[in-house]
Amino acid sequence: MKAMILAAGKGTRVRPITYTTPKPMIPILQKPVMEFLVELLRQHGFNQIMVNVSHLANEIENYFRDGQRFGVEIGYSFEGRIVDGELVGEAIGSAGGMKRIQDFNPFFDDTFVVLCGDALIDLDLTEAVKWHKEKGSIATIVMKSVPREEVSSYGVIVTDETGRVKQFQEKPSVEEAMSTNINTGIYIFEPEVLNYIPSDQEYDIGGELFPQLVEMGAPFYGIAMDFQWVDIGKVPDYWRAIRGVLTGEIQNVSIPGKEIIPGVYTGLNVSVNLDKVDIKGPVYIGAMTQIEDGAKIIGPSMIGPSCRICSGATVENSVIFEYSRLGPGVRLVDKLVFGRYCVDKTGASIDVQAAALDWLITDTRQAIPVNTPEEGRAIAELLESEGRP
Repeated sequence: MKAMILAAGKGTRVRPITYTTPKPMIPILQKPVMEFLVELLRQHGFNQIMVNVSHLANEIENYFRDGQRFGVEIGYSFEGRIVDGELVGEAIGSAGGMKRIQDFNPFFDDTFVVLCGDALIDLDLTEAVKWHKEKGSIATIVMKSVPREEVSSYGVIVTDETGRVKQFQEKPSVEEAMSTNINTGIYIFEPEVLNYIPSDQEYDIGGELFPQLVEMGAPFYGIAMDFQWVDIGKVPDYWRAIRGVLTGEIQNVSIPGKEIIPGVYTGLNVSVNLDKVDIKGPVYIGAMTQIEDGAKIIGPSMIGPSCRICSGATVENSVIFEYSRLGPGVRLVDKLVFGRYCVDKTGASIDVQAAALDWLITDTRQAIPVNTPEEGRAIAELLESEGRP
């Protein structure tokens, strides 16, 4: 059975992470979100997977390669070109990506599934495909019902009593929403749907193909299903995903490593003296990370591999990516540290290098500045005061 994972987007709403990491490769406790999707597809018999890639395509291709070690076959459709020796992504839209694959050589020859590459799901794909076929649908959207107060964050689908799609509302107000069923970016198609997508041009599934199917009166349905769906479209979404895994709210992702004390998990060779640090779970600490005596770690928090949390530093309800060094006395509350960026829960970020804070938060592989600039001290004090409850 065949499937496609949409992985060509730039992930602008998840910056700064997506400056160097394509959205499908964003790690959920060290495991790329797309790997969970590949595993789900394999479990339901979808063992031939096409992936359209563009932004930072090499990161995806070099990790998954031909899919052999994941028990599937994977092929890639690159959208872009080489300019001055560099790969430049030029995504052609979700529907355009499907059409390019089919135009190259007809790949989709039976019912197939399309998944967005940036969500954690535990959907019963087998049941969804069965329903799609019973309806005689050319296209089916898998929907999920959300609380009415949340509808303004999503694309809303309006269906009739048979499940036939009648209308779309893009992020409507709570008062104007005609449904609480939202588009999850999970689609089931028949090959003939590709006849309605133009070749060699940018074309979107949700914004262009679906409205066209509604206008045509095509057999186009939506099925609302009860399943776990964690979208990682924005930095706050990623934050919630990490918290959800650590607290057990997201149950289809296990916490890696070894549980050294209740609620505290570590990777290989973590340097920490539990008698001399204050740790309250749930916490995950990656391999080869050093937690110095006198540090304080309050969960839910994730500290990536090869980090160093210096004496007197506090990490509370925060996500720290690999190779991060937090200087002595630093207090991070509700923050995400990624490379040279410190991000709050809303997605607002500070470039610590540009702000002369690289003595405070830096890469463990870099030399540590000997003298702390006075303006740096002032900014650090401001950050600390803002982080206090």
